Amino acid sequence: MKYEISNNTAPAMPNLGKGTESIKLLLSQASKDMHAPLVPMFFPVLGAHISGTEFMYPDNSWKEPCGMMANLVANSGDNKGQFPNLINAICRDFTEHDLVEMNKLVEWAKLPKGKGNNKDKVRPEVAIYFPPTDTTNPAFIQNAMALEAQGGRTQYFNMPEVEMADQLCGSHKKLSQLLRNVYDRARAGALRATADGVSGNPILRANLTFSSTPGATRRFYKYELFNGTFGRMVFSFKPRGERSGRIPRQGNYPDEFYQKLDEYLERLGNSKGRYIIRPLNKLIDRLAEDMATLADLTDDDVLFEISHRSLVSAWKAGCVLWILNNQTWTKAMAELVEWLVYHDLWSKMQLFATMLSNGEESANDSQRRGPRNMLDDLPTQFNKAQLEALRESQNKPIEGASNQLRKWLHRKFIEYSAQTGIYTKTELYLQNAKMRECKNEKM
Repeated sequence: MKYEISNNTAPAMPNLGKGTESIKLLLSQASKDMHAPLVPMFFPVLGAHISGTEFMYPDNSWKEPCGMMANLVANSGDNKGQFPNLINAICRDFTEHDLVEMNKLVEWAKLPKGKGNNKDKVRPEVAIYFPPTDTTNPAFIQNAMALEAQGGRTQYFNMPEVEMADQLCGSHKKLSQLLRNVYDRARAGALRATADGVSGNPILRANLTFSSTPGATRRFYKYELFNGTFGRMVFSFKPRGERSGRIPRQGNYPDEFYQKLDEYLERLGNSKGRYIIRPLNKLIDRLAEDMATLADLTDDDVLFEISHRSLVSAWKAGCVLWILNNQTWTKAMAELVEWLVYHDLWSKMQLFATMLSNGEESANDSQRRGPRNMLDDLPTQFNKAQLEALRESQNKPIEGASNQLRKWLHRKFIEYSAQTGIYTKTELYLQNAKMRECKNEKM
């Protein structure tokens, strides 16, 4: 494992080397304090520029770069407002297309509304790539039908406040159903009997980004922590920083920036076909094993369960990076994908750890506690009774100690002496622990 997620210090973002120039370009217009929080937020909007393209996941299923969702979380006045500026820059092509489509509706609305005149004046079919935040659920489904007819385009939404998603979903009670359907690229299955309703069964290809404060985030997701919705959302949390009298500087978006950005967007738009990115899939297989190791060290089933979709989300981001880099894979891209997995899990634990571990749905519990590496909390040599005491102190059943020890032995984290009944941490584990400690000190 390369990163820790059990402390309040965010996993350090790797250097953006060869193959990640597109991300460096976007970050050139953001203040330095926003670099790490913004990186996960770029991939849903970039992925929305790809259509007619599928990638094979390690489980042999084909997936599109749609259903990508991310939520930027930071305190009020902590520079979240830089994100919409970057979105508007990335979506200039979407905005230009949508203006033409909206003008069709404007012209149709100007037609005479006389009783006899309106008979043959059918509402024009329009397909909006970047719909406004004030979009109703029927309009969302109608737009999905139009986009499917155009070959399966993805509509992209950016909600400056997470509560705006309620209208898109129809109500907060329907939030979970819509977000899960969007993530899974499912069909809408909408049947309405009203004259103004929209019936249809299109594939829901949509990417979404939200922004919110920590309190609003907990309130919004408090009923979605255990039904799969929470795991599907990528979270990017920016903790409160030190007080400073310096005003962060964001970019001024020069012409050279737009020219280079358009080159990258053209690569995304030109991508068609089916691809297998073997080095990316190999990386995800290795990270899946790391997630199992992390869950065994912390004895945390919830962490293990939510890590599955963190892997999928980071893998989709890797697919987007691969297209941006002219279908070439690099070590720096692999390091960024790995960081995305840990940053998502760290953000979720900073925001929701206590609510998840207690099974509670209290939006007011702001305690931040990640899963602890229990082996690190034990001495180099220990016995079973010490582990049982540690588990008891963390409100875990002591009956699970035997199973936990078996897993640690299987993974060669510890060795056992039958003569003394003592468990000893292996040299390999101690070396890796020392490396993690050194890394944390540098961060």
